[in-house]
Amino acid sequence: MKHVIIGAGPSGIVAAEHIRKFDQSATIVIIGDEPEAPYSRMAIPYHLIGNIEEEGTYLRHKPNHFNDLDIQLINARVDKIDSVDKMLQLSTGVTESYDKLLIASGSRPVSPPIPGIGEPGVHSCWTLEDAGAIAALAKPGAKVIQIGAGFIACIILEALARRDVDLTVVEMEDRMVPRMMDSIAGNMIKDWCLHKNIDVFTNGQVTEIQKAEGNHTFKVSVKTPDGVTQLDADLVITATGVRPCADFLEGSGITVDDGIIVDKNMQTNVPDIYASGDVAQGKDFCTGEYAVQAIQPTATEHGLIAAQNMVGLEGAECGGTINMNVLDTMGLISCSFGLWQGVEGGESCQLVEKDKWRYLNLQFDDDVLIGATGIGYTQHVGIMRGLIQSEIPLGKWKNKLLENPLQLMEAYLACTQSAAIQ
Repeated sequence: MKHVIIGAGPSGIVAAEHIRKFDQSATIVIIGDEPEAPYSRMAIPYHLIGNIEEEGTYLRHKPNHFNDLDIQLINARVDKIDSVDKMLQLSTGVTESYDKLLIASGSRPVSPPIPGIGEPGVHSCWTLEDAGAIAALAKPGAKVIQIGAGFIACIILEALARRDVDLTVVEMEDRMVPRMMDSIAGNMIKDWCLHKNIDVFTNGQVTEIQKAEGNHTFKVSVKTPDGVTQLDADLVITATGVRPCADFLEGSGITVDDGIIVDKNMQTNVPDIYASGDVAQGKDFCTGEYAVQAIQPTATEHGLIAAQNMVGLEGAECGGTINMNVLDTMGLISCSFGLWQGVEGGESCQLVEKDKWRYLNLQFDDDVLIGATGIGYTQHVGIMRGLIQSEIPLGKWKNKLLENPLQLMEAYLACTQSAAIQ
């Protein structure tokens, strides 16, 4: 049996290793379109800071790891999938056959339609190549403008701040991390950044990037409710979101919406073709709808489930991925889980201590915790996720939490013990 995996990120690597574990005789091929060894994009900011060398970003550090597992790595881009003849057309001009195929091609950064966005000196921070280019320009004191303040952007933000640059962040929404945080939490993170001497424009939009004459490379026009501001920049970084890498699937017969639609076994609508990670659009645990969850824990879980099904093991199913985000912004820990926005007809409670940089918001549907947002309360991160994922009825503890949301630990212990006895 020949298993081919498109994508050398965490999902593809985990899948390949588990296929080998389950089937010692299988042929396993991983196709990745970057020249470096398989690495984690989430480690790039740490490389940019200088905490780790390039090798520190690699997913596996043992020499000859893939050779020892008899897993072949091919550096190429897949241009086309022929799902009838089970054949891949590669950018190198050769073809690769498969019996089982896993598409773990990940995602790529979205480039906003801004005049000047293609100028040299304007970079995303998505690949090791990007990190090298940014490091060459992000010298201490350099003026840097980052477009976007989402989850990934905030990780990049910290790396830049620790390089002692003069940093300005521009975000279109009314708060930072808008897809992860409500207005109170998102603006607390903004205030924290301002406290750390990072300028942040929310409700801001970069309208143009122009080459400048003089001491700086660019003049960047930023539109805000107060008017248009001209900012100098030596480096501009775009961090305005990502989208699944699925363009090469045209004509393959594979159903693509926002991502590749997969069932509970990570299989697509085409027999013997599976998808996992950032490119896969599977069932959301909380809503029951199909969504892309572009986070590394989901990617690795997908890879394992796909591997089990590709080798024919029974019982490997994805019950739905839970929306979960944990972010460290220069020492301020924030998190959100599940339906943190709440649902119509649901109840909620919150505790706000802005002077202590702490915030807790709990969302309920009947007596079940369905979503949570937290800042500063690191001891509750696992408990919030556990209560949401277990869907345990809280009973009388719901009203206790509405009165005092800090009783999460007591509620968790009482309700899980009660459920175990029943």
